[in-house]
Amino acid sequence: MSYNLLKGKRGIIFGALDENSIAWKTAERVHEEGGTFVLTNAPIAMRMGSINKLAEKTGSKIIPADATSIEDLEKLVAGAVEELGGKLDFVLHSIGMSINVRKGKHYTDQNYDWTQKGTDVSAMSFHKTMQVLYKQDAMNEWGSIVALTYMAAQRVFPDYNDMADNKAYLESIARSFGYFFGRDKKVRVNTISQSPTPTTAGQGVKGFDGFIAYAEKMSPLGNATAQDCADYTVSLFSDLTKKVTLQNLFHDGGFSNMGVSDAVMEAFVEKQEK
Repeated sequence: MSYNLLKGKRGIIFGALDENSIAWKTAERVHEEGGTFVLTNAPIAMRMGSINKLAEKTGSKIIPADATSIEDLEKLVAGAVEELGGKLDFVLHSIGMSINVRKGKHYTDQNYDWTQKGTDVSAMSFHKTMQVLYKQDAMNEWGSIVALTYMAAQRVFPDYNDMADNKAYLESIARSFGYFFGRDKKVRVNTISQSPTPTTAGQGVKGFDGFIAYAEKMSPLGNATAQDCADYTVSLFSDLTKKVTLQNLFHDGGFSNMGVSDAVMEAFVEKQEK
């Protein structure tokens, strides 16, 4: 169902890789709600994915950009403003990568060159993106910038590895840069802490299926899907949330406030009885 929540609004969506991506689902929902946007991803990710299909479906232009490159980001933002015919109203940062995770390096035995690369891609790219948007004065007043995160930024999930540190840094950047963006340009900045979601990137984490099953049993409403997250992101892009900023918003079916659930307790009791 469409409500025209984003009619006339313009933006950039980072990170749509394939139909499993939260960014992909968000792009579809933004399109349904009347928003127009430029799609972007790193050139290597674009070769791996099927972003052209999404661009065709939503009538969007693709501008490739390495989100760790200031030069690429400057071209992306200037190109988006020109392509869309004016300043931007929303930006989605849906980027994350850990080489240590991909290569099976344990958290206590990191390759620090890989760690730095992951931090640059997963977190510092968010600062770089906002710095370019800020310096180019590319956002309309009451615009909305959203980045996707995960609760491993606050709690220990052993196999999430250095991505947990990256997400903690990402959330801090949202608060710190969000202050200046709000004060100076009336732009809001938030992060969404999403349930474990079976995206292409997420499935690279060891034990990910266990993450999902455990969170499902813990959450009173169950896990939030990629589609649910797209809906929530649309609400944050809309004028209905104009005074929400500097927040890390848990979108996880209630998982973040749970200590234990009956379903999890029952599973342990059953195991002990056996």
